[in-house]
Amino acid sequence: MNWGAINMKPCNGRSSCSVITGPKGLACLAALVRSYFTMDGHHIQFNVVDRETLLDAQRHPEQYENLIVRVAGYSDYFNNLDKALQDEIINRTEQRFGA
Repeated sequence: MNWGAINMKPCNGRSSCSVITGPKGLACLAALVRSYFTMDGHHIQFNVVDRETLLDAQRHPEQYENLIVRVAGYSDYFNNLDKALQDEIINRTEQRFGA
């Protein structure tokens, strides 16, 4: 994340469920969000789903009819998005926290 370029830009992130599971993961996510807003950030959103699930949803959309993702200022069913937008969401940097 380019912390020096926050200045009113939205922050889009993706994280797998395993990264934010448990007290330590939740504390790390909370610290990330607090830091973002402390540095004058104004909008942050996350998709908490792993890359493999999203790729499988592209291959087998009928199995993921209820998968909703955050796009950019709105949420939509993953299957409603065209492939280019699905790929963009899949390729967003997955947030990981240090050990």
